[in-house]
Amino acid sequence: MNIADLLRPDIAAMEAYTPILPFEVVSARLGRQPSEIIKLDANENPYGPSPRVRAALANLPWPHIYPDPESTALRAALAQDTGVPAEHLLAGAGADELIDLIMRLFLQPGDRLVDLPPTFGMYSFDAAVNGAEVVRVPRRPDFSVDVEAVEAVFDAPPVGGAPPKLVFVTSPNNPDGSVLSDADLRRLLALPAGIVLDEAYVEFHGASRLGWVRSHDNLMVLRTFSKRAGLAGLRVGYGGFPLALMPHLWKIKQPYNVSVAATAAALAALADPDYLAASVARLTAERDRLAARLAEVSYLRPYPSRANFILCRVVGRDARALKLRLEQNGILVRFFNKPSLTDCLRISVGKPEHTDALLAALLGG
Repeated sequence: MNIADLLRPDIAAMEAYTPILPFEVVSARLGRQPSEIIKLDANENPYGPSPRVRAALANLPWPHIYPDPESTALRAALAQDTGVPAEHLLAGAGADELIDLIMRLFLQPGDRLVDLPPTFGMYSFDAAVNGAEVVRVPRRPDFSVDVEAVEAVFDAPPVGGAPPKLVFVTSPNNPDGSVLSDADLRRLLALPAGIVLDEAYVEFHGASRLGWVRSHDNLMVLRTFSKRAGLAGLRVGYGGFPLALMPHLWKIKQPYNVSVAATAAALAALADPDYLAASVARLTAERDRLAARLAEVSYLRPYPSRANFILCRVVGRDARALKLRLEQNGILVRFFNKPSLTDCLRISVGKPEHTDALLAALLGG
């Protein structure tokens, strides 16, 4: 018997998700120390977490005890931070876990969801894992959501098929940093589907709709500690949900999904709001400086961004070759070459010295 013959055929045939490589792997490949790498390829927070987080991790009282399955203390702190009652909130091992959990809750094999590319690749990846069909509604050339085209999907579902159950939309969007207006969100909420609003980068824009879940019974809003709080390596996020969904989410989530380390780190981060605010302020200021400097590079066309990264189209040069040249200088950026993102680089916002090194490399040849 060949054990692979027993696999789900759709899983056997699907493409794997391509994650960003960690410091130690890239540095070994480039023959550099991790401290010599300027990592601008994964939208991480270069300032890292609050010192209170490091202290909390160094003094974990009960790492040998299973974590609270309801993340009670964390949800209470999140309620105070966001103004959304804890009964609407669910914590997860990163927002990624909640994306998968939502699909498990709503989708049977063959069900449909709407994806709005170019956008975060986990939506289509998790759809494939859950055996769902992805209806792709491309964004406009300026990366805004084509709401009319989304509405048309529901006006004329495929022959013999049902309309999509879910619509995934990111604001600010990854990889370009554009935002969804209130008016467009309300139009999406009028559709007969669950609307999942991913706000991973909202702190750099400042207009969260997390509180909308209290008045819209088909809205789910996802947030993360990876960006503002600098906890990407600890995998902790949360979501706001209508009360009608909460009992079902509790039923199907893994019992101990948020580790004691992630919980302690998130609580310590929330207890230091001044650090969080200062980190966001530094990154938004540097984003604006980076955007202005990138616009001075003759072969780059940066797009406006409300996140902690800037997407640039490369004109008159080979974008992949440019990415590899920067890599040889120890500077990592993200290369895209797919529909709507031909010859594009996405550059995460780093510290001022990272911007200076990047610009020196870009202008040096």
